Amino acid sequence: MPVNIQNNVSLLPYNTFGIDVRAAHFTTVHSEAEMREALQSGIHPVLVIGGGSNLLFTRDVAGLVIKNDISYIKLERNFTKRAWIDVGGGVQWHTLVTWAVENNLGGLENMSLIPGTVGAAPVQNIGAYGVELKDVFVSLKAMETTTGRIRTFSLKECGFGYRDSVFKRELKGKYIIVSVRVSLTRPRHKLNLSYGDISRTLVTMGIDHPGIADVSRAVCQIRRSKLPDPAEIGNCGSFFKNPETDLAVLLKIRQSHPEVPSYPLPDNRVKIPAGWLIEQCGWKGKKVGNTGSYARQALVLVNYGGATGQEVKNLSDQIIQSVQQKFGIALEREVNIV
Repeated sequence: MPVNIQNNVSLLPYNTFGIDVRAAHFTTVHSEAEMREALQSGIHPVLVIGGGSNLLFTRDVAGLVIKNDISYIKLERNFTKRAWIDVGGGVQWHTLVTWAVENNLGGLENMSLIPGTVGAAPVQNIGAYGVELKDVFVSLKAMETTTGRIRTFSLKECGFGYRDSVFKRELKGKYIIVSVRVSLTRPRHKLNLSYGDISRTLVTMGIDHPGIADVSRAVCQIRRSKLPDPAEIGNCGSFFKNPETDLAVLLKIRQSHPEVPSYPLPDNRVKIPAGWLIEQCGWKGKKVGNTGSYARQALVLVNYGGATGQEVKNLSDQIIQSVQQKFGIALEREVNIV
């Protein structure tokens, strides 16, 4: 069945920020064959989207927007202590996490409720509460946009960094991720409870001996308490990366802000929460026009209704400038701006 390419389509249902822009051409694909056919339509440029949870549209989109809806979860190989799972790029990330927990497969529970799709996950090496995709990653298959050929990428070839990969740098726009393979633990799971409020939340839940399902529920509870539901308030979750900087910068900040939180990194470097920096600059809960910084988590920029993508971008520019002026730290956006 040939792909159905529509013209002049609103992208409002396809981005969690709730920005109403239009695509000159739009199609949804459900298989590698359909993806290849869409790429060979001759319409350029091409923008591939998943859940639209990491996109900020600032304008109408020329060319062809392809929604990746390649959706399957398959047990590929079973080992004594681990299982390899192949997942279609169009699967919602939290759907995969839920499936893994229900099948007593560990490793994804700390990344519960991260928005977006599996195909988008490797692009920025998603992570939460001390765990990143690279920790469970085996390989992925990606389609070259110019030829339609499939290439398999190993962990090393993906060049994962903090919210970073080769697909955000030298291979940006050159490949579309169609499937991902992850390695999950079975049956004895090593839980990661050291980051954030997980341990404290488990205590309040009355759980003394947690399993992966308990950790997943705790993470969901924490995220829901801090992050707005995109169905109610448009947002993309964390808008900025947590900056990594030299220890000397942290020590300088401590002179005026001894309470500054930080996490140690190798090579005398530290990570400082972007939300804390933004809050110290007075942005938390501040509303600017139809947008603003969320009252419960300064790291999240929101669309209160009717905001344009340019409004949100302008707000992010102001926040970046104020953090730079106050702390000498340059924030980087996590969100992709189109």
